[in-house]
Amino acid sequence: MNSSLPKLLQHVFSVYNFHCSYSSFSAAVVHQIAKAFRHNNFSFYNSSSFPKLQPAHLGPVIFQLRSNPTSALRFFEWAENSHGLRHPVQSFCGIAHVLLRHRMFDPATLVFDRMVRQFRNLEVLGEFHGTFRIYGSNPSTVYSFLLHCYCRNGMADRAVETFAWMSEMGVLISQCVASKILDLLIDSDRIDVILENYEEMCKGLGVYEFVFNSFLNRGEAEKGLNFHWALVERGLVPKVVDCNKILKGLCMGNQIDIASDFFDMMVSSGPCPNVVTFSTLINAYCKKLILDEAFNLYNLMIKKGIVPDLVIYSILINGLFRAGKFEEGNSLLSVALARGVKMDVVIFSSIMDAYVRVGDLGKAVEIYTRMLKEGISPSVVTYSILINGLCQNCHVLEACGVFGQILKHGLEPSMLTYSCLIDGFCKSENLRDGFGLYEIMLRKGHVPDVVVCSVLINGLSRQGLMDEALRFFFQAVKRGLTLNSYMFNTLIDGCFKLKRARDGVKMYTVMGMFKVNPDVVTYTVLVRGLAEQGKLDEALALFFQLLKKGFSPDCIIYCTLIDGFCKKRDLATGLQIFKLMRGNGMFPDICIYNVLINMFFKEGCLKNALELFREIIKHGLEPDIVTYNTMICGCCSLKMFSKAIKLFEVLKCGQIKPNAITFTILIDSYCKDGRMDEAMLIFSSMLEKGPKPNILTYSSLIDGYLKTENTESGFVLYEKMLGDKISPNIISYSILIDGLCKKGLINEASLAFQCAIGRQLLPDVVAYGILIRGYCKVGRLAEAMMLYDRMLANGIMPDDLLQKALAEYGLQNGQAKNCVLN
Repeated sequence: MNSSLPKLLQHVFSVYNFHCSYSSFSAAVVHQIAKAFRHNNFSFYNSSSFPKLQPAHLGPVIFQLRSNPTSALRFFEWAENSHGLRHPVQSFCGIAHVLLRHRMFDPATLVFDRMVRQFRNLEVLGEFHGTFRIYGSNPSTVYSFLLHCYCRNGMADRAVETFAWMSEMGVLISQCVASKILDLLIDSDRIDVILENYEEMCKGLGVYEFVFNSFLNRGEAEKGLNFHWALVERGLVPKVVDCNKILKGLCMGNQIDIASDFFDMMVSSGPCPNVVTFSTLINAYCKKLILDEAFNLYNLMIKKGIVPDLVIYSILINGLFRAGKFEEGNSLLSVALARGVKMDVVIFSSIMDAYVRVGDLGKAVEIYTRMLKEGISPSVVTYSILINGLCQNCHVLEACGVFGQILKHGLEPSMLTYSCLIDGFCKSENLRDGFGLYEIMLRKGHVPDVVVCSVLINGLSRQGLMDEALRFFFQAVKRGLTLNSYMFNTLIDGCFKLKRARDGVKMYTVMGMFKVNPDVVTYTVLVRGLAEQGKLDEALALFFQLLKKGFSPDCIIYCTLIDGFCKKRDLATGLQIFKLMRGNGMFPDICIYNVLINMFFKEGCLKNALELFREIIKHGLEPDIVTYNTMICGCCSLKMFSKAIKLFEVLKCGQIKPNAITFTILIDSYCKDGRMDEAMLIFSSMLEKGPKPNILTYSSLIDGYLKTENTESGFVLYEKMLGDKISPNIISYSILIDGLCKKGLINEASLAFQCAIGRQLLPDVVAYGILIRGYCKVGRLAEAMMLYDRMLANGIMPDDLLQKALAEYGLQNGQAKNCVLN
């Protein structure tokens, strides 16, 4: 910079030249020209007696017009356009002074852009330097504008030269201008220039942080690390505070690998990491549950003599509990307390929350008690977590007690507190207290959020109060509730659960009216609801709409559709959806395989069912109990008992054990095939080793005995069932009534029918049909028709089998009435 100063000194004398020009040219004439432009009167200058205007005359006129920037600019343009004069550097600098002093930045920009293209930088700098006193301009404003102009026009060398000149002259450089020159140098890959002028540049801006972040924003992290290394090599070690800011930015931007490399560079070359450095990177690792790396840093800081503080321990303990490592988390908590670290309410609340999330209320209460022993007062968050845990475990009364403690200690319940307790009331079907607390919340000035409203709507819909749920929804909207997809999903799901498909679809339409975009959960609820109600075409249309909008359907949607079409006996469409699922990169789960295997067996496609079962094993999926039960049931339906028993034996030897359904499938199949000895052998195994037989097991055996005309054994089993305190259902009663009718014990059958009604069981068409046919067979036609009329009065329509029986005995239309009269 010093080598260029002599060249600049010659320009200082431009002031002298300015005054010489002024004196040689009549001051009175200059004054008159300025006056003419000031008042837009050009008659004087148009006089032929007036001498020809020279370039040296331009500066004095502009100076005369310095208080009238518009006239000065008009003269500047007129002299060039009307007389073809080429403005010298003095004219450009003069008009620049005038425009900037009057904050006319747009025309000043045009003047500067022309000036930097016509003149050398040293000329411009020298001229400005010599005229600041005359024009009374602010050097910082003028030089900054010039520097900004060089940056805008990509003139990096001139920008650096101007920056150095400003630094030498002690002119203040704004952060905005400094950032512009840094951007230019980075864009033009002139990092060497930044390094050479680093100390000077640091006076106006945090250069290190600016340059490093610029590289990171461009995806050039390696250049940022190289910049750090270059500074260290020059002995310009960055401040650890600045490095911590970079590290925090990397971690927040999810660039943890680069953050790790940067940390390693700090350790090896400087600056030395402090406790903030360690906590920043440890926190990033814990958020990603990369706990091994987090504890490597923890051990390193101890090795370096840096004492972990409350923040470090809180981060690590929270990470362990989030990862489900409760024992290690408690151990580290004890270590921290033993080392004299005073834990705060935040970490204790975090630990309590972790236990509540996994349903361990007992441990949460233990931590709460331990916190009190440490002399730490609970916060509203702590109480809210405890209330949430109690409500999840159906201890709503105790949760109310905790809520009372909040009020007793003068704390203000938060929205989380209210939502947890309201949720507890709703889940315990105590809507009155739930809405009572909601009203209290409103009176306290709280604005209910979408979570609270969704909890109440869900509570209403679970109790079948869908009209009230919809009414509450629109009232909440009127109060200004900010809606989201979660709220609508709750409503839509509630409508479908109550078989109100039309209302569910309407709420989907209302979403669009409120400009709330449906998410994948919305479509899942809609597709499942429509499919369960047999509206598969509408469900399929929504499914393709989901794909069109770019969502990725989950296994639940695919399984719902496949199951729906399979139940409709449309195996071809179900398989097409299965194929589409694979084509979209979604691997089927075990539920989908179970649906398809079941369908193949129903269609008698044994080969396809076995192929799918082998495919499950091949792809490493674990067949569940439903898979095995489906396979065993399918084999039994095709009379392949040896294959079914083989699968049964495999199941007994594996981790998944046969359940009551498995045993019942085999027992029922043997009974239907008349093989009662094999059925009783399996039944004996259940009694001996478990699982316990259920009503279906007994019903199958009783039915088997009765059909093989071994009524005595059937009745013995029925008595045993009652002795085991298994209450008969309408199916078991139907089997018993059928057996009694076949044996001619019609009075006993009628008594059994009345017992079923006495147990609050509702006879179906099968039960009515069995007893009506029993009456007909013994000639008690009048009683048969009375029972038939009773069935119709109860809203049960006859099936084909019953109508055929009535026709056989001539009990149709008017004949039935005659039979009754006779």
